[in-house]
Amino acid sequence: MKLKALILSLTLSAALLAGCSSNKAPVPETPAAEASVDAVTTASLVDNETDFEKGISKDGTWIISTLNDLTFDKELVLDGEFKNGKKNDDGTDAIQRKIALYAQDADHKVTARYTLTAPKLTVTSPNARIQGGTFVGDVYVEAENFSIVDATVEGNVYFASEDLKATFKLENEGKVTGATEVQ
Repeated sequence: MKLKALILSLTLSAALLAGCSSNKAPVPETPAAEASVDAVTTASLVDNETDFEKGISKDGTWIISTLNDLTFDKELVLDGEFKNGKKNDDGTDAIQRKIALYAQDADHKVTARYTLTAPKLTVTSPNARIQGGTFVGDVYVEAENFSIVDATVEGNVYFASEDLKATFKLENEGKVTGATEVQ
């Protein structure tokens, strides 16, 4: 019965995400003086390490949703800037990355939480978050506005500068079991 509910939940979540996506093509690269932003707004639902690595790459998607626990024995890098399909208050496209370590039902109620394990996760994407599950390892933040939302980091969170640390947020009972410091 649980498996049937999980499959139904994942199907509904995928349908909701597909209905909310836009089919914009990536913005072509611009000269170095200008920022290049991918316009990918769809989610990447992953159940294996290879697909997860593709999802978090600069050529991946704005949201990477795991469908089970994943374990790596190497460093991971969350890289790239992505539009999430929403607008900021000023009308500009919202930039965001999310590692979603959970499943939810049609009412957005969390139905399962997953664990991502790696020795190190480096975050170079601005406005990135880990949400809904557990990351086991150390996180190195090299971009602004990193947050942990309704999730746990079982390890340390290190920031490349005091300015980056100042933009860090723990939200909805997010927590870090180790140090949170500039390194």
